[in-house]
Amino acid sequence: MSPRWEPNPNIRRGRTVIYTLHAHLVFTPKYRRGPFTDEILTRCEEIMRAVCADFETELVEFNGERDHVHLLVHYPPKVSISKLVGSLKGVSARRLRHEHPDHIRKYLWGAHFWSPSYFAASCGGAPLAIIKEYIEQ
Repeated sequence: MSPRWEPNPNIRRGRTVIYTLHAHLVFTPKYRRGPFTDEILTRCEEIMRAVCADFETELVEFNGERDHVHLLVHYPPKVSISKLVGSLKGVSARRLRHEHPDHIRKYLWGAHFWSPSYFAASCGGAPLAIIKEYIEQ
């Protein structure tokens, strides 16, 4: 078989689309107060993997520190990043507050867990300079 036809696990197929879309997401808790422990980060990853599965996306990588988390998601074109982010933040906030109320109350007050803002960057594929050159020609 030609190398051109070897299956690539990063390229997904739908009924009418072939895609490989990745996004780097960063969330910070309200006031950037740093409520995360190793146990809470592990649980946050589990929750976010389940939410991604509901959206038919893949959480490729997850990591965090005391005051923020990083996610690398592989998502289909039918998924809106803003809706995915809303669900990731909403579900994780509800569950983490419910499962660790005393610890989180020390760092965060009021009804909010996550800051309303987030960072999102597309990633993967060829560098922009190469794509620009390809389109020009």
